[in-house]
Amino acid sequence: MARMPLPLNPPFKPMLAKPAKAIPDSGELLFEPKWDGFRCLVFRDGDELTLQSRAGKPLNRYFPEMVEQLKATLPERIVLDGELVVARDGKLDFDALTERVHPAASRVKLLAETSPSAFVAFDLLALDDESLIERPTSVRRERLEKLDGLNITPATTDADTARHWFELFEGAGLDGVIGKPLDAPYQENKRVMFKYKHSRTADCVLAGLRWHVDGEPGEMIGSFLLGLYDEDGVLHHVGVVGSFPVTRRRELAQELSPLITDAGHPWIDGTVENQRLPGGITRWRATEHAWVPVRIERVVEVGYEHTEGGYPSRFRHTAQFKRWRPDREPSSCTYTQLDEPARYDLDAVFHGEVKRTR
Repeated sequence: MARMPLPLNPPFKPMLAKPAKAIPDSGELLFEPKWDGFRCLVFRDGDELTLQSRAGKPLNRYFPEMVEQLKATLPERIVLDGELVVARDGKLDFDALTERVHPAASRVKLLAETSPSAFVAFDLLALDDESLIERPTSVRRERLEKLDGLNITPATTDADTARHWFELFEGAGLDGVIGKPLDAPYQENKRVMFKYKHSRTADCVLAGLRWHVDGEPGEMIGSFLLGLYDEDGVLHHVGVVGSFPVTRRRELAQELSPLITDAGHPWIDGTVENQRLPGGITRWRATEHAWVPVRIERVVEVGYEHTEGGYPSRFRHTAQFKRWRPDREPSSCTYTQLDEPARYDLDAVFHGEVKRTR
């Protein structure tokens, strides 16, 4: 007799989260650590196993070791929601994870051995011939916990524990906390969950500009290029601010145009080894991303979530403009102001243990 198809098949868009400011006291949420990796749905039907990205693209060719591992451990027919991660030195390493997406098969094979991935499961969508997406979160979680051979994310309904995790697990490279309504079904491509993420501020040097793509050069600001000084006085590119209303983009273009310069800029003249610079060619961008240098005079306070890339680090996501800081000198904008979370053993995350490492 022919096998029935899985209750769910790719492409299937995962349930999403919307930002929330503070973890509530309500007992109506299931809290989980927010993993800093690639969202991944796993579909297994016998010998066929598909790793699907959030955007619906197959990931099998980039993570062959995970395909084989999941085939060896999962039930014959199952659909899971989770995260692909790479860990180094007891901490999640998003840079190492992005390196896994490489066009060369030889490079993929090498990285599968030297930077192996792990899959963290946080939802069960189907098992055998049964779809679970109409079942509430509490039921799906109970069924998930009965599976063997998986890395299953910790979960709690206790808000105090979730707040403790929010602070503690950051040292293992996690990105905050997720809240799932306990009585809600799994809703494809809907922002049903809540995400509570780390947010900080830093005073940065305004070191360059990019013009907006929808205007002529000099007409509208596209983004600010931000810099911080290291302990040797070297200015590194750490990220961008790029979210402004159209009217404000035009105002900023007029306000900042007098600062544009072609001479004496630390990212053009006298660059040093290992200095982070903007606009370079990378494996994600085949051409240089044009930018305009400005005199090192302005300081801007920005909001950021967390950093990546070791030292000198950079902001992981686009920063948010807070305010100008005319009271600050550019030379005072150093890496020392960035928060460094206490190190935390990643393996202990799965057990909710309090174990710090130096």
